[in-house]
Amino acid sequence: MIQRQVVSSEISGHAPEAELSTGVEWVIDALDCDADRLRDLELVTRICEQVVVDLGLKVIGRPQVHRFGGPGGVTALYMLSESHLACHTYPEHRVATFNLYCCRQRRAWDWPERLGSMLLAGSVTTRQVSRGVRDGDRVRDGDRALVAPSTEVDPSTEVDR
Repeated sequence: MIQRQVVSSEISGHAPEAELSTGVEWVIDALDCDADRLRDLELVTRICEQVVVDLGLKVIGRPQVHRFGGPGGVTALYMLSESHLACHTYPEHRVATFNLYCCRQRRAWDWPERLGSMLLAGSVTTRQVSRGVRDGDRVRDGDRALVAPSTEVDPSTEVDR
């Protein structure tokens, strides 16, 4: 059985639908995967292609996919009209990481189910982050407000993580 964990950064105390954002990002960690599958360039490519097709994303140019020699893994990068999709696999640690950033809201892909079956992942953690969310003159980063880049920072008022 696949252990599922979904974490959302929408803990700022604001209603997500009331905020403007520059997109949504999913950060995915698949643990305890089959090491041979993490070395399989064709399989990693199929997973990325399936994400693209299932979510109706548009690839710009040719995806870059590379298999590292020896016991190394695979890195894939897809530039999308919506932003990007990246994957890095680490067979020596039995880990695959994915990052999907879309400039518009869209439905989530079932990462735990799909990576559980395709990579034999024992555990999949998915974090969803609203990017560039404005809160007054501050930009939200998860649960921490960051001062906009053009504003001077007084170190005595900086928020700790």
